[in-house]
Amino acid sequence: MLHRLAVAAAALVVTCGLAVPAAADTLVVTADRMVDVERGRYVDNPVVVVVDGRIVSVGTAAPADLAPDAERLDLPGLTLLPGLIDMHVHLASTPYVSGWRELDYADDFGPILQVPHARANLDAGFTTVRNLGGPAFADVALMQAVDGGFVQGPRIVPSGTYIGATGGHCDETGFPYSMRRTSDFVADGPEAMRRVVREVRKYGARVIKICATGGVFSRNTEPGQQQLSFEELKAAADEAHMWGLRVAAHAHGADGIRDAIRAGIDTIEHASMIDAEGVRLALEHGTWLSMDIFNTDFTQETGTEFGVTEDNLRKDREIAQIQRDNFRRAHAAGAQMVFGSDAAIYPHGRNARQFAVMVEYGMTPAEAIRAATWNAAQALGMEGDVGALAVGRYGDLIAVAGDPLADVRALEDVAVVVKGGEVAKDARQSR
Repeated sequence: MLHRLAVAAAALVVTCGLAVPAAADTLVVTADRMVDVERGRYVDNPVVVVVDGRIVSVGTAAPADLAPDAERLDLPGLTLLPGLIDMHVHLASTPYVSGWRELDYADDFGPILQVPHARANLDAGFTTVRNLGGPAFADVALMQAVDGGFVQGPRIVPSGTYIGATGGHCDETGFPYSMRRTSDFVADGPEAMRRVVREVRKYGARVIKICATGGVFSRNTEPGQQQLSFEELKAAADEAHMWGLRVAAHAHGADGIRDAIRAGIDTIEHASMIDAEGVRLALEHGTWLSMDIFNTDFTQETGTEFGVTEDNLRKDREIAQIQRDNFRRAHAAGAQMVFGSDAAIYPHGRNARQFAVMVEYGMTPAEAIRAATWNAAQALGMEGDVGALAVGRYGDLIAVAGDPLADVRALEDVAVVVKGGEVAKDARQSR
């Protein structure tokens, strides 16, 4: 790690007019234009130089002292964007095995699925994902495998697991008393919450996921029900922040959303029933909203085919349009919003289909793209690493045909993906 930091620091001197180290791995990327995600506009004829994984130059010409052995990636006719960020995925889950059907599979079925799912997200242009729950610490293992170069996938921000209340959305609620199934990570009371947050962090979580309200895909809970008290929510936020971690709260219901925001939670996941007071509080506290307004299409189209219970389909139907209408209202009020798809409720790799729904419900294409780049990087606390094509950030970028600032559906067909200065996908030959 120290070696990588030293090389990255050395690479940055390009911007000061000094020579790129001769031994550095250099990639020069050109295209017809580039999206400036901060300002929502194009830059024509961009030249992006990546040295040892980090961007050292962004302009319209390569530095004069560019290393002679630099690799080139010329993308005529294409538009560059930063690698996309999905703030809410479940890499160990698949929509094709749901409900009671999950009991037909061995315990490690989900962790194994993480590998192709990670690749599917990367190929779709999502070079960073935040994994918000699954088999305990399987996402930490996957992060280590990706970072070590053993498998290909996006940068992973793992939650390790999720924390909920006894009998709540993140507990084991589908079994009778005789089987006594309980999640290892329930927390009843503020002190229990502090202890569980510490334990989850201990084993590798880089974000804390808590479940403030009931959910759609669980038994014996309703989305509007609050299941963690304000005191429990505040204990989670305070403890995580003390350790330098951020907190994501699953919260559909208005009461739970308001208490989560007041407690200092960083991102509200789903936010389906957020009311005017919740939006006001989000604006006051600078809380980010992550609203997955695409996936209901897949759930309702496939119905019970893959094991989703009729009760869960009912809950999905009841809140689907409410969530979309509240997305529009929250955006119109100026709430801070990020891109979170809940991938696994629909197949991994289709994440970008949510962009068009975000535009349908009020965002401009530029705003939808910013939610998955500039905004998401800030919400992660990774604005120095990802979220823009800028000096010092990772060389994570994608290239698409068409005009994404006019038709955001262009992001549904990513031609080229570069992660850390290495080409992870180049589909131009198959077009």
